[in-house]
Amino acid sequence: MATWNSRGLRGSALEELINHTNDTYREKHLALIQKIPTPIKPIQMDKDSRHITLAYFDQKSTVDYIGTVQGIPVCFDAKECAKDTFPVANVHAHQIAFMEEFEHQGGIAFLLISYTKRDEMYYLPFSRIKCFYDRALEGGRKSFTYDEIDKSYRIMAEGAAFVHYLPALQRDLNERD
Repeated sequence: MATWNSRGLRGSALEELINHTNDTYREKHLALIQKIPTPIKPIQMDKDSRHITLAYFDQKSTVDYIGTVQGIPVCFDAKECAKDTFPVANVHAHQIAFMEEFEHQGGIAFLLISYTKRDEMYYLPFSRIKCFYDRALEGGRKSFTYDEIDKSYRIMAEGAAFVHYLPALQRDLNERD
């Protein structure tokens, strides 16, 4: 069981950028996307400040974000990668199962992956995630490389949308038709 104080802030800068982008999308009536909080079970609290000082993740979370874009249900997870190799194990089996079920219900699922060393971010459609995941399950490579990412899905900032993923989502939709 992972503790909150050992991994809880990893990715928080990326999440802040995405949260700001989602606020911008909401203000412009483009999308309504909510951050899904990870349920925690407090173990230790500071008696003076009443802040949680130690907690455990209470249950498996599904994805980081869920909502709707112009009437289309979307869910996605945000991941950071310090190297050019992304371990498939960083996307957990329960997340894959949730995203797969979400897509079967007519929604769109994807990952936003930030390659921190390169200062680049990409949209990864669920179909590609699933290919990498299945390859690992079948005994193949347990990660995917930067070179395997479709560079035309690169996410760029635009105005107040620091993680402007809507063009990549539109492309994903167009390629499904």
